[in-house]
Amino acid sequence: MSKGHLLIIDDEEQLRKLLGRLLALEGYTIYEAGNIKSAYKILDKEEIHVVLSDVKLPDGNGVELVQQLRAKYPATEIIVLTAYGNIADGVQAIKSGAFDYITKGDDNNRILPLVSKAMEQASLRFRIRDLERQIGGKYSFDSILGESPEIKAAVALAEKVAPSDLSVLLLGETGAGKEVFAQAIHQGSQRKQYPFVAVNCSAFGREILESELFGHVPGAFTGAIKEKKGFFEEAKNGTIFLDEIGEMALELQAKLLRVLETQEFYKVGEAKPTKTNVRIIAATNRNLESEIANGHFRADLFYRLSAFQINIPSLNERRKDIPLLASWFLKQIGPKINKRRSNMTPAFIEALQQHNWKGNIRELRNVIERAAILTDTDVLDVHALPLDFKQDGQQTTSSLLLADVEKQHIIKVLALEKGNKTRAAEVMGIGLTTLYNKIKEYHIQLS
Repeated sequence: MSKGHLLIIDDEEQLRKLLGRLLALEGYTIYEAGNIKSAYKILDKEEIHVVLSDVKLPDGNGVELVQQLRAKYPATEIIVLTAYGNIADGVQAIKSGAFDYITKGDDNNRILPLVSKAMEQASLRFRIRDLERQIGGKYSFDSILGESPEIKAAVALAEKVAPSDLSVLLLGETGAGKEVFAQAIHQGSQRKQYPFVAVNCSAFGREILESELFGHVPGAFTGAIKEKKGFFEEAKNGTIFLDEIGEMALELQAKLLRVLETQEFYKVGEAKPTKTNVRIIAATNRNLESEIANGHFRADLFYRLSAFQINIPSLNERRKDIPLLASWFLKQIGPKINKRRSNMTPAFIEALQQHNWKGNIRELRNVIERAAILTDTDVLDVHALPLDFKQDGQQTTSSLLLADVEKQHIIKVLALEKGNKTRAAEVMGIGLTTLYNKIKEYHIQLS
């Protein structure tokens, strides 16, 4: 197995061949080029981890080449080969972004360790690059599934606003995918290399949320022993996503408005402001205009947040997308349960499309997960659907004993999650206390 791909650029064929043989014996895959033009043909075709380049080339300068390669192939490391006594070229090459330089004629004890270190650094860069691509793909606009006009219209708006720095307000029901849209907007912006921080405003009380958002200094309140960074600091130069913004207390709304207007905030207990540079994306399932009329939301904050509004359609508004989404979730659940679930019966799909999805996409995902766990065949049928599903006015599991089905379902999920009751409760969409009560009620023995 190759230890990495290495390109040698030098117009002296004899030196190229010598270096190539030496490094090939170390396990590297070697490519050779006699000039810059030939080198680019290889670089454009092959994934090169390390380049060894002479300074003086027939069609250019090796030091200038370093800058060009750094811009076009940022993960590739470059080692410059200089003439004896010409240290200035090597120093300039390092300033231009080269990994290091080596003088021609140095013994192998110097070349081999240097190439090894450069290859190690390049491998790390390539792994980071690949990881960033995976993350970018996971949260890109391509990850938003759907062919319905409603979802396509929402995606088109999000794609237009993403490159700007405007604040965005996402409106839609709980579970409709607002955070997925926020992530995609962030990935489509110039801030994508910086943090994306998501905050659920309904998950904290007023005092705690203020400290979480803006941070605090020692002694700010009882228990504040050391300084704490807030989410706005954590999201520096990136994007902060404020979910359920309609739940935020009025006092905090005023402080958030200050951030939008001045790009600075005060930590709890601190007298001097802290500068920030973040983009704000907010989301809510409430009608903020009604909240303003009732005195629960500031009109000035609403107008600043809603510079660009996007309505995320509910699953009930895009029923055409249900089969596609269900198939995707079914594909994802397979590896988790070590079972292959390849298809769904027409009756199963029909039941999904007739259901009233109060929990939207989040509910659909949980239903598919539970159905895949309950089903012992490759095909999902209506008998695997939750008990609250109805088809033609009848429960799809009416022929089964309710308690027995529920008990077996709980046993299967607990086995799948290796006894982890917290995760099992999440998969089944019930509270942890409810699960404990069911375990006791059905006398389920835990191993």
